[in-house]
Amino acid sequence: MALIFVTRRIPEIGLRYMREGRHEVVVSEKDGVLTEAELKKALAARPYDGVVSLLTDTITMDVLKGAPTVKVVANYAVGFNNIDVKGLQEAGIVVTNTPGVLTDTVAEFTAAFIMAVTKRIPEGDRFTRAGKYKGWAPELLLGSDLAGKTLGIVGAGRIGSGVARRMAAGFGMQVKYYDIARSEALEAEVACEYYESLEELLKVSDIVSIHVPLLPKTEHLINAERLALMKPTAYLVNTPR
Repeated sequence: MALIFVTRRIPEIGLRYMREGRHEVVVSEKDGVLTEAELKKALAARPYDGVVSLLTDTITMDVLKGAPTVKVVANYAVGFNNIDVKGLQEAGIVVTNTPGVLTDTVAEFTAAFIMAVTKRIPEGDRFTRAGKYKGWAPELLLGSDLAGKTLGIVGAGRIGSGVARRMAAGFGMQVKYYDIARSEALEAEVACEYYESLEELLKVSDIVSIHVPLLPKTEHLINAERLALMKPTAYLVNTPR
């Protein structure tokens, strides 16, 4: 049996799963993100074997200094930029995440965001709720079609490929993508074009959808210079962070 600390309440099914494994599970009583001081205090309170952290928790060796018995940090997220993975691994602490569980969800959200901005749905909702709608007019809140438009995918991993499939098959978009390596898997599923240059992809895309992990080399990937390369009518959709 292991003693596990969960930094914030997660869905009951997850807690039940751990308890059915005969583990003792302690959930933070705070309804919100623990501060660094609160997290340190909570972890030092008992000899925990494992920690279930959320993306909003910063987990470093300094945070775990008062919890020498911790052997595993399981991040309740696909991303793990909130954890000093290298430091924990060097200390012999196993770090895990949950890759793949949100692939379809995020791809669907991305499709929804693309529809929202091109069809001006949030704008129309605000307009109507404000009592400004007085009747139909030919150019009132006129959006743009997706069929035949160019979708530029930045990062052709699980989610980026999922977006490409949906937008090509569902809306007839022309897919072009940029990644550090060509994706034969994506090209086998979707009629698409690979770009070795991000700058060139930005120039031709009507919608740019970003799907890269947050790493030092991807931070500020889209800066002022690259924004200036985009069409003045283009949309930028950023779902990773």
